[in-house]
Amino acid sequence: MRRKPKFRIPAKYVLPGLTVVCIAAMYISFALNLGGGPLNTLAGTIFGPMQKGINSIGSWMSDRADNLKSMHEVMDENEILRQQVADLTQEVNSMKLDQNELESLRQLLDLDKQYSDYEKTGARVIGKDPGNWFHTFLIDKGSEDGIEIDMNVLAGSGLVGIVIDVGPHYAKVRSIIDDRSSVYGMVLSTSDNCIVNGDLVSMTEDQVITFSNLNDKDNQVQLGDQLVTSNVSDKYLPGILIGYISSISEDSNHLTKSGTITPVVDFEHLQQVLVILDKKDMGTS
Repeated sequence: MRRKPKFRIPAKYVLPGLTVVCIAAMYISFALNLGGGPLNTLAGTIFGPMQKGINSIGSWMSDRADNLKSMHEVMDENEILRQQVADLTQEVNSMKLDQNELESLRQLLDLDKQYSDYEKTGARVIGKDPGNWFHTFLIDKGSEDGIEIDMNVLAGSGLVGIVIDVGPHYAKVRSIIDDRSSVYGMVLSTSDNCIVNGDLVSMTEDQVITFSNLNDKDNQVQLGDQLVTSNVSDKYLPGILIGYISSISEDSNHLTKSGTITPVVDFEHLQQVLVILDKKDMGTS
């Protein structure tokens, strides 16, 4: 025997129905409150909990709305703070760049005073060959600014390299750390000459370049001695600081010595340089 289907109220009518019941209950409660007696007590017993439930729901919805409002306000404040942090970060980075450039310019000013006998012009580095080191790079001045091939280039505390190519508004510089570079050097304390060779592998591994053919029969050359450009060089002006001797050893012929030099220029972060407009008065090699 088939059971009769149970009667079910469609879900879409439940909420409106409950709303009507609640309103009716409130009205009845209000009406009964006008007087006392058993009916009033009965109504309070029946409808009191219902009213508390309605009040609780109302309070929960109000708190929920307040929380949502507070959340939106916090999100807006966070967005403002994030923007302020981004602006401050950009400002700090800009200040760091300005500070680095100021330090570079201060070093150039000191170099200008140190080698005051030479006429010089400042230039900005505008390009470089691939890699971490500025072993060959471009500057923003050329023949129109009086730049010529074989002019010496300074930065930091001493010698950077030499101009090897010139255009109207640019010049290319080969630094002393480049593998193709070779400079006659002189130990300042003893006046002994040697050859300073560029060495990118040594620069990468130990931040040094090499020297060879040092004639130091009396063993007077010491670690930390200054090495400058020699007066026997055909392209480099004499007395420009190259670096400091960081290691030294006797060659197998027992006549000469070789070793390494720590350059006085930061060849990883060149920004500005000085180009000496005077050239060595000798024939080119």
